[in-house]
Amino acid sequence: MADASTHRDDAAGLTPSGPLPGVYDEMLLSAGVPREHYAGYQDWLAGSSNAAMQAKRAEADLIFRRLGITFSVYGEEGGTERLIPSDVVPRIISAQEWTKLEKGLSQRVRAINRFLHDIYHGQDILKAGLIPPEQIFANDQYQVAMIGIDLPYQTYAHIVGVDIVRNSDGDYYVLEDNLRVPSGVSYMLSNRKMMMRLFPDLFRRYAVRPVEHYPSLLLQTLQAATEVTNPTCVLLTPGRFNSAYFEHTFLAQQMGIELVEGQDLFVQDGFVYMRTTSGPQQVDVIYRRLDDNFLDPLAFRADSMLGVPGLLSAYRLGNVVIANAIGTGVADDKSIYPYVPEMVRFYLGEEPILKNVPTWMCRKPDELSHVLAHLPELVVKEVHGAGGYGMLVGPTSSKAEIEAFRRVLEANPGNYIAQPTLALSSCPTFVEEGIAPRHIDLRPFVLVGKEVRMVPGGLTRVALRKGSLVVNSSQGGGTKDTWVVDLPSDKPAP
Repeated sequence: MADASTHRDDAAGLTPSGPLPGVYDEMLLSAGVPREHYAGYQDWLAGSSNAAMQAKRAEADLIFRRLGITFSVYGEEGGTERLIPSDVVPRIISAQEWTKLEKGLSQRVRAINRFLHDIYHGQDILKAGLIPPEQIFANDQYQVAMIGIDLPYQTYAHIVGVDIVRNSDGDYYVLEDNLRVPSGVSYMLSNRKMMMRLFPDLFRRYAVRPVEHYPSLLLQTLQAATEVTNPTCVLLTPGRFNSAYFEHTFLAQQMGIELVEGQDLFVQDGFVYMRTTSGPQQVDVIYRRLDDNFLDPLAFRADSMLGVPGLLSAYRLGNVVIANAIGTGVADDKSIYPYVPEMVRFYLGEEPILKNVPTWMCRKPDELSHVLAHLPELVVKEVHGAGGYGMLVGPTSSKAEIEAFRRVLEANPGNYIAQPTLALSSCPTFVEEGIAPRHIDLRPFVLVGKEVRMVPGGLTRVALRKGSLVVNSSQGGGTKDTWVVDLPSDKPAP
């Protein structure tokens, strides 16, 4: 059933539904009153019809299908390839807001890289008593083989995807840090290309900052990760059955580097080589898109058919750079996330610019008691979980689901953290009932080398199901193009 305030007359202009109660609306201050950076878009929307938007959405789906922009859903029988829905209403961020986000993201990833170097070297943060040692040494992602290894420029996380949400108070909060193999940037780039093709008139109205140069920045980051002149870089993929394989092929093609699988590489005399038709070619930098455990069957999982035998030995000798570094997953763990603000203070001597979401660590008996007493109100997540799996969203779960999860939590509390259910901000989205609010998050992609760089914006994920707070594509979510726009009011007075 359409919202009463949604305009669905095919011949008339489109009007977005008013804001949801108690939720920050990215576009609207109140019903019919847009925020400054959305005013031009609302004027444009008023001149568009429902039929025209439906036609644009159908064209977008066709473009994505032709390009093969899909993802795989593990565990499903039949056709596992799904099209990720791309919404035709952009998420717009003012340049002023982006400037603060950019500073906060840079600060955060610099502190995390300092932390990663520290836990494999002096372990000063543990000696200072700021993080319990067992949180590090008992962590499955902590790699003893990395202790004492000096990496170029002490960079561990070269590519970071930081998930950010805006709460009802209007402030941004970091939900989690993705440091092992962060994905989704290909959808950001594809969304922008699609929107520019479908709505050229909108890009004439707005000064939208570009994102198309991301592959170039990524290649520069990989090349700068080694001291070798004119290094050979490759992208190591698990293969075509991986859920993000489209992205692997897309980025390799955009960067002009080879897409390789483990069988395409070999180690000889402490160096890594790629098999080519003209003979072996030394590889200097590997942008890996598979987890530590599969990288080298001689060092990690012996049954791995995806990695390169002897890769760790070449890495320890300093003869190849791996991005992101082996052992980086410690900081990717949701049980380490609560300590990031302390990392910022400890390593940088600064106050965190971006806030963390308040978090209860279920391994602590008193915090577990609180969580068990408030399960219907909380979001509970596996510390190693991803993709929206293995979690409980209390307010949207049935009593039976909550009680079943309670038993799982009581059996293994150390495997979970809990957070309050945030009222994620919403953004107008073109759905069956017209233009209606749907909850969103944002994943900017941060590149770390001699300096920290990022393209403006990132991947906005949207929960397409009405009322849902889960934005993951595997759980029915979609994506939006994210615009960082310069407004006349942003320019300093002459």
